[in-house]
Amino acid sequence: MTKPKIHLLFIVVLFVSEIFTGCGDVIVPKPYGYFRVDLPMHRYERLDSAPLPYSFEKSVYARVIPRAENGENFWIDLKYPALNASLFCSYKPVRSNLQELTEDTRKIVYKHTVRADGIGEKVFVNPGKKVYGVLYDLTGNTASSVQFVLTDSTRHFFRGALYFENVPNKDSIAPMSAYIREDVIRLMESFEWKK
Repeated sequence: MTKPKIHLLFIVVLFVSEIFTGCGDVIVPKPYGYFRVDLPMHRYERLDSAPLPYSFEKSVYARVIPRAENGENFWIDLKYPALNASLFCSYKPVRSNLQELTEDTRKIVYKHTVRADGIGEKVFVNPGKKVYGVLYDLTGNTASSVQFVLTDSTRHFFRGALYFENVPNKDSIAPMSAYIREDVIRLMESFEWKK
């Protein structure tokens, strides 16, 4: 072979080897990230408004918004402006309809099974204060990740559901949901009926 042919052959071999070795890397996309949310330390104050037939400890970061719905009294929303979330709370007097109220709550919770990965139930009992209930933990991309119900089983029925004011995404709201879940547990543990 002559020198120009050797150079040309060398260049072609070098070019072809570059093409094949350059394609060997596996491209891995970076995972989607979310903004970090700095959550404050939990601090509580007693909600003991005169007209309400109940009282409990609530987060100092939650604003109480009274709400009348369908002619019902004593409904409130606990708004978390910094977290873009609300804990919607409803109250109904028990009038020989505890089974119906309880079943309505279960139906509302289990409507989320379409999107939920799972629904956990944790029974709550405080016989000294006559407060009995269930905490529902909903996992997955559900509209509500935490719901609960409290009753004295004879006169009072109190229900709550946590909702975020954005499209459900379990990964992005998980820290805030866990944070408010602790507030819900504190609410349930400190809950009292006034009458």
